[in-house]
Amino acid sequence: MFRIRHAAAAPSSPRRYASLAAALGASLIAALAATGCVRLSTFDPNGLWKVVGEQCVPNARDKGQPGPCTTVDFQKRYAVLKDISGRAQYLLIPTDRVSGIESPDILYGGSPEYWAGAWAAGRYVNDKLKMTLTPTQLGLEINSSQQRSQNQLHIHVDCMRNDIADALAPYRHDAPGSWRWATLDGKRYRVTRVTSLTDRDNPFRVVERSLDPQQAMATQTILVTGAGADTAHDGWLVVNSAQDLDGGTGTAEGLLDHSCALAR
Repeated sequence: MFRIRHAAAAPSSPRRYASLAAALGASLIAALAATGCVRLSTFDPNGLWKVVGEQCVPNARDKGQPGPCTTVDFQKRYAVLKDISGRAQYLLIPTDRVSGIESPDILYGGSPEYWAGAWAAGRYVNDKLKMTLTPTQLGLEINSSQQRSQNQLHIHVDCMRNDIADALAPYRHDAPGSWRWATLDGKRYRVTRVTSLTDRDNPFRVVERSLDPQQAMATQTILVTGAGADTAHDGWLVVNSAQDLDGGTGTAEGLLDHSCALAR
């Protein structure tokens, strides 16, 4: 990610340095947004919201053009944005202010179905790659609150690593609702199969209702990928780990392949 490097001659005061950093950060975000793809620096955890809430939403509402986002869906309450990181990586971001996986706003009845929207956004990955990924080649991922740089919920939409797709093959025909443990990329995960990505099968709700009372959603990471060649028949796999799980992790993003080697 972009980081501000110290110049040989630093500003004469901390206040002046902070002003310079803020100005540079704003200019970087603006420049990247103009390209239609955004990579945000960790010095502004609200940068992603500033792009979506302050640019994409008003542009779509007032001008009929969602730029720098690829699309803004007011009815479903999310935007899709090309991330500068990765060959074909997109982000699904709520058009409401939603902090992340720990937010209660993702669990109430009738809350937006972000996972279904993220899966549908896989078409933008296909368009970028000029090929159609199979369901087992497409992955969606969200990080725990401790493993993210942005305080706005965002689901990564990108290619799966080939070796991880192969490692998940034994779980593709599991009975829905049952969890089994797996070791993926050296970390401990559990895997279940669902037949939809909405309502009770919304992965946020699937994970939340399976947690013990002492466990928190804030520490969880979730990855979703197709369970087989036809999601209408095979459904999806929900892959879950946690920051505070022994041998676990708060990020499953490493199970994705931002280079999309499978498309080469």
